[in-house]
Amino acid sequence: MEYNKLVQPIIESLTKIILDKEKEILLTLTCLLAQGHLLIEDIPGTGKTTLVKGLSKVLDLDFKRIQCTNDLLPGDILGTYVFDSRESRFYFSPGPIFSNIVLIDEINRATPKTQSGLLEAMAEKQVTLEGKIHKLPVPFFLVATQNPMEEVGTYPLPESQLDRFMFKISLGYPSKEAEKRLLKERDREELLKEIRPVISKGKVLSLQKDIEKVYISDPIYDYIEDLVDMTRYSNLFLWGLSPRASFMLLKGAKSWAFIQKRDFVLPEDVKEIFMWISSHRLRPRDTDKDTTQLIKQTIESVPIR
Repeated sequence: MEYNKLVQPIIESLTKIILDKEKEILLTLTCLLAQGHLLIEDIPGTGKTTLVKGLSKVLDLDFKRIQCTNDLLPGDILGTYVFDSRESRFYFSPGPIFSNIVLIDEINRATPKTQSGLLEAMAEKQVTLEGKIHKLPVPFFLVATQNPMEEVGTYPLPESQLDRFMFKISLGYPSKEAEKRLLKERDREELLKEIRPVISKGKVLSLQKDIEKVYISDPIYDYIEDLVDMTRYSNLFLWGLSPRASFMLLKGAKSWAFIQKRDFVLPEDVKEIFMWISSHRLRPRDTDKDTTQLIKQTIESVPIR
């Protein structure tokens, strides 16, 4: 494995433009290397777009940003067929979804119909239009930002959409020291222009293949199953984690272990990412209970075999 040579420079480059958020940077990179998709819930202005732009530059990957509004149509994202009058035929005009890294900004300002247009792209990394399948570029990493539901003009994401995201994270406010640096230093957009690629697209694909080789022992498989079962049968949540979530927990744990410079998974790796896998998938049965606290309770109640 080439961790020290390839991954550490990525992290160092991103921490120069996103201050005081190393954990969130690690989770974002973990998600990409695990071939998942990321949901970031936060108020505007906390650095979400800067993080994703910076990631695309460091990894030398194509980047597209889509700003969601309530009049955005699925074709505006996926593409459409356009008639060429000179050749008397229709040709496919790809939408901005055809990129290595796609930022769907304020996804919950789009209507449910437009949101659902992303399902096939996220699950199968392809788009079907007019009966024809169009493969998306590889690697393909979709990052969606979501405003808190208390904001005006937002539509809640359905469970089927949420389940396609591997992690949900939040950047939150910077520390006082980090914000002071932001105020004194140059604008982040200016710093972004100076970022140079650390690795190539081919190396990104190579790292993703390395993740698949990370070893998981039978006791770790059992531990994952025990955690998932607890969400289903403890009576704490309206519904438990899906089999898709179990698979994402497995891949996420492998990727996190790799980020931690190991080629095998420990129970601590599973524990570390369980919150980010679960928080957008689980709803408390008792609405007075806090989801985060219930997930922590779930982790604490499941023994390591």
